[in-house]
Amino acid sequence: MLEDLEGAILIKMSNHNTKKNLAWPEESVLRSLLDDESSVVRNSVLSLLVKFPDKGRSFLTKIISESDDFISKHAKVIQQELGWTDNKEDFINFIRSRRYELETGWYLLDRTIYHNLDSSVSSLLLDELADRVRDLSTSPMDARQTCNVLNRVLFHEFGFRAAHKDFENPNNSFLHSVLERKQGLPITLSLIYILVARRVGFDLEPIGLPGRFMVGCFAQEIPFYIDVWVGGKMIDLEDMSQYIGLSIDESSGGILLPVTVSEMITRGCRNLVHHFGLKGKKEESEMFQLFVAEFERMRGIETNA
Repeated sequence: MLEDLEGAILIKMSNHNTKKNLAWPEESVLRSLLDDESSVVRNSVLSLLVKFPDKGRSFLTKIISESDDFISKHAKVIQQELGWTDNKEDFINFIRSRRYELETGWYLLDRTIYHNLDSSVSSLLLDELADRVRDLSTSPMDARQTCNVLNRVLFHEFGFRAAHKDFENPNNSFLHSVLERKQGLPITLSLIYILVARRVGFDLEPIGLPGRFMVGCFAQEIPFYIDVWVGGKMIDLEDMSQYIGLSIDESSGGILLPVTVSEMITRGCRNLVHHFGLKGKKEESEMFQLFVAEFERMRGIETNA
């Protein structure tokens, strides 16, 4: 049973004929109703929040920032259901958190344009790709054999490919879109390659080269590289200089080392600055430029810390 005070508020909230007299309740009481399983209670809570949108948005934002993960999750669900999520602010908060996780970060990037994105659909597809890799794997397998299986699954069975004809389409930079359309840029194909590999316990790293993006494998004493743009071709370390057309010496050898999650997502944002700009979409281009600047600001803070 609800306490008397909660019951009185609930009765007011559920009585459609007295909505005009409805008052904003004590927030501690409203907070206690967020996880209530009753559909009557839930609908009444939603009605109250809609009637007081400014207070409701502020209340949910405050609850989400609390350390109580259980209540916070309920508040997030309600926030999404009401369409009150600020995806741009969510991504900026991710940047400022400096707690970077590749898959989570890229979904947040996607939502800055695709506001109602259900990332669980994309995650399930990544799971499906990983399951197929497991089906085809035998034990033991070395790193190159595992990459051969990844190549078979991604580029042959599921048909992922380079977006040669539609390179400047912004959708080539969004993870969920590349998973749906099965074509993308070197960076997003590398992203999918890495995420699927990690699901099967195989660690690969992002390699941000000038003018292209590849995947690096450092599981063995001598690393090798995977070019997802051409179907997962594997290149030995000693052949990389000729392959990418750059002279690599001790001073420039760092370009063959992994980039951080922050650097990889920043590069994805830079691509979107350029591609939205080419489409004449100034607002979107400027938004992603803001994200780039925020990533760079946070790296400056880390450097000076």
